[in-house]
Amino acid sequence: MRTPSPARRAAESAGRRGERLAGWWLRLKGWRILARRVRTPAGEVDIVARKAAVVAFVEVKTRKSANDLAFAIDERRLSRVAAAAEMLAPTYAGPGDDIRIDVILLAPGTRPQHIENAWQP
Repeated sequence: MRTPSPARRAAESAGRRGERLAGWWLRLKGWRILARRVRTPAGEVDIVARKAAVVAFVEVKTRKSANDLAFAIDERRLSRVAAAAEMLAPTYAGPGDDIRIDVILLAPGTRPQHIENAWQP
């Protein structure tokens, strides 16, 4: 296994900070964090959260500027999160729970943008 470049390590560190901030933001909005950085063969889910009968599989994207946020999420990325969520749903959701894919976008100097139900297959 190769050692990651300094740029890759910095990006990974920024991503982890963003995930921590997103978890904090969700908790402030009344969500309970069930899991973080859950890996499946289909992909990874950054945060799994619950609020009442809603279980959200959350993709977190951190960018250096607010202008870059518009390009942070694409259909390919969300379809991978959705595939991972489908595998994880039996573990975190019960009968009658609503399941959705959310996105939280973060950039310095801006409030977190929580996009609810961002993916509709």
